[in-house]
Amino acid sequence: MTKQKRLFGILILVCLISFTVLLSLGSQIYREAPPIPTRVVDVSGNLIFNHDDIYQGEMVWRSMGGHQLGSIWGHGAYVAPDWTADWLHRISQAMLHGMAKQQFGLEYDALTSPQQALLEKALQQELKTNTFDPDTGTITVSVLRGQAIKALQQHYEKLFGNDPSLHQLRDDYAMKDNTVAAAEHRKLLPAFFFWSAWAAVTQRPGENYTYTNNWPYDPVIGNVPTPDNVIWSIMSVVVLLAGIGALTWYYASQKHEPLPQPPAEDPLFGGKLTPSQKAVGKYFLTAIGLFLLQIVLGGVTAHYAVEGQAFYGIPLAKILPYSLTRTWHTQLAVFWIATIWLATGLFIASSLSGHEPKYQKLGVNVLWVALLIVVLGSMAGEWFAVQQYFNLDLSYFIGHQGQEYIDLGRIWQILLFAGLLIWLTLVTRAIKPILGKQTEMSPVIWVLYASCVAIGLFYGVGLFQGKHTNLAMAEYWRWWVVHLWVEGFFETFATAVISLMFVRLQLVRAKIANLAVVFTTIVFLTGGLIGTLHHLYFTGTPTSVIAWGAVFSALEVVPLALIGFEAVDSYRMRNHTHWMKRYKWAILFFVATAFWNLVGAGVLGFLINPPISLYFIQGLNTTATHAHGAFMGVYGMLGIGLMLACLRGLTGKNNTMWNDKLLQYAFWLLNIGLGLMIFVSLLPVGLVQFFEVLQHGYWFARSPAVIHSQLISDLTWLRMPGDIVFACGGLCVALFLCRLVQGVLKSRQVAH
Repeated sequence: MTKQKRLFGILILVCLISFTVLLSLGSQIYREAPPIPTRVVDVSGNLIFNHDDIYQGEMVWRSMGGHQLGSIWGHGAYVAPDWTADWLHRISQAMLHGMAKQQFGLEYDALTSPQQALLEKALQQELKTNTFDPDTGTITVSVLRGQAIKALQQHYEKLFGNDPSLHQLRDDYAMKDNTVAAAEHRKLLPAFFFWSAWAAVTQRPGENYTYTNNWPYDPVIGNVPTPDNVIWSIMSVVVLLAGIGALTWYYASQKHEPLPQPPAEDPLFGGKLTPSQKAVGKYFLTAIGLFLLQIVLGGVTAHYAVEGQAFYGIPLAKILPYSLTRTWHTQLAVFWIATIWLATGLFIASSLSGHEPKYQKLGVNVLWVALLIVVLGSMAGEWFAVQQYFNLDLSYFIGHQGQEYIDLGRIWQILLFAGLLIWLTLVTRAIKPILGKQTEMSPVIWVLYASCVAIGLFYGVGLFQGKHTNLAMAEYWRWWVVHLWVEGFFETFATAVISLMFVRLQLVRAKIANLAVVFTTIVFLTGGLIGTLHHLYFTGTPTSVIAWGAVFSALEVVPLALIGFEAVDSYRMRNHTHWMKRYKWAILFFVATAFWNLVGAGVLGFLINPPISLYFIQGLNTTATHAHGAFMGVYGMLGIGLMLACLRGLTGKNNTMWNDKLLQYAFWLLNIGLGLMIFVSLLPVGLVQFFEVLQHGYWFARSPAVIHSQLISDLTWLRMPGDIVFACGGLCVALFLCRLVQGVLKSRQVAH
């Protein structure tokens, strides 16, 4: 008990220190965020943009899908450009041509190399000089730059409308005609693009780097890596090696006690199912339905990368444009996985306590209806927003917030948070009797419950940002949700649930499980909490974020280096007793989770985590590679494993309705399909783009010249085999569930 108390003390200390650092850096980000000017004028006093133009331009960006159509500061979708980099490239070219005419009377391309270098130096001097006046809130630009801004504004107005001259470019970007329907809104959107680009090229006061730490890479405008990018990348590798060495040393020094003698019969079937546990079954059916829909939308979204506004010749983009299908695809990933995990929490809570609170079944059913309303309501709202049926305010509240993974309108976001609080209340009511008892599993149960509290509450931090929150702070709070909520506390929840399951099956000693869970949670959260900052290197944050994020994101990878031991231990348990065959495929999905934790979250995650790496490849398909490997590989496989374990409890000892053959197909098809998707298509595309960034600048790697080149097109088509194999795996899971439900209904008819 002394060792357990010591570990709990360390865990609490880690959380306190980590959140102190996060909040302190959040305060610094708030103070040093790129300022939003009151006015943008040229030296002659001509007004270009005002404060409201920029704010309303951002609202237009949100309404059309925001992050789901191109990206800002590298965050968002991959087919359309990064609008920050695109603006900077276009305006630099326009200014260079204007300067060439003024000084030499020639086109820029006709100049000698020394003359071009001279103009580039002058361009960099003008773009990087910070002319923001904090007293008046005014940004002043040259007349030439003002003229270039006006010309660029006209370009974007035509692009986001239906100007025939830019139809091919819209097709290349997978943008539907009239992406922004109202002409007055099309005039506002460039103001927001201007501001994001101004922050990316303008030096911070008193510094020699920009508000985005010189991102994006573009040598023409003088955006090259800062020393901090290099130094802290080296430090992250050093910390990674030191952490792996320390953890290996610790693991080798531990005494590995033999496993307990397993019982003759499955101990999970000793108790009778409660009404609320039986009611949880519909959650799993709902989750797999959402999973299948996500797979379909993923295929459509991927196809838009090669055919723009059509799906095999069908003009599908008129009804379901790319920005909408990608919104639904990413959002459904969160919804179906979270639905399984919430159901698991409800099932396990009652299983642990054996207690059925009054009206618990009613609460479970009400929560299920509420989740359906949020899922379907938010998807409908996003469709209306992207189709531009709402005004800007209505779009924000019930349509599309425009920020990846929290796209759903603010009202739906609040309702989802309320649903999570209901879930937390239901879990608390069910688990409360055992929380007050001192049992051999108390430490793991408390870790499980603490993770449930964090899951219930931390989604709410997404509400800390508003309509007009500075984008630097909006990104800060968004990643609290995406990283802390999903990658942090769900990870802790899963670790505790699996350990409890193995202890209840009497496959692992409670004492060992207690120490392992608390220690593993400490290791995960030590890197995972502050490691959130690695998403924020170039989002208008100070360089201190690079230092903290680089070091602690490296520590996130440390526990994954030994994840193979966990996989082997889990795999060995599959045949530990004759009744363990019932859990074979649940355990194998846990093994797959460990594999993808190492490959998807670990190797592919560290590929993009060091600052110098992310500087060049943020927002390329290397990001999608990590996202698919980590989200589906880790959280998706884990969700399916947890679902199968709970379904074993729901179906009892009856093996006739349990189709292992379908689960075998599902397991291999899902894992092989995901592997093909990543290593045959996504990763090669990302690496090709990486080389183009190094040769020509970030803007070029995201341009149609690369995205629609023959090589990238061929690699994109090569994604199809993996997608088909993966989809077949999803269908096998769905078919398994359908047959399971059919078997349960038949058994009930026989019983009556």
